[in-house]
Amino acid sequence: MQKVGRKHSKKRDAILDLILSTRSHPGAQWVYDQLKPRIPGLSLATVYRNIGLFMNEGSVVSVGVVKGEERFDGRTEPHPHLVCSRCGRVCDMDCPNPRAMGDIGGLHSGEQGFAIDYRKTVFYGVCGECNTAGSARHEKG
Repeated sequence: MQKVGRKHSKKRDAILDLILSTRSHPGAQWVYDQLKPRIPGLSLATVYRNIGLFMNEGSVVSVGVVKGEERFDGRTEPHPHLVCSRCGRVCDMDCPNPRAMGDIGGLHSGEQGFAIDYRKTVFYGVCGECNTAGSARHEKG
């Protein structure tokens, strides 16, 4: 997916394709680690620079910083995320009516004079895997 006004680049295409192909909400370091073996000339700075470009053009969005690393999503339509506060796993949350989340608290356009042009909803908790591991530890203890 090449955007008008930017030069074609195999590195850039590989970075975007990788982010779009995963639902793991990767950080730049993960993207770099996955691509470096097959693109030896790739630098971490190139990954960061291109992710910034993708964010500016709307191809990728930031989920936020999780355990000290900014995480990204190739699914750009508004949808909530779940973040595990133990392991850092980030998951998409399927929401039957994602548009309704923008109307929480009467913040939609017109009320309180506030017009929302972007929203990011993130729920924090403990994922099922960490919950299971925590339960197993307590049973042994």
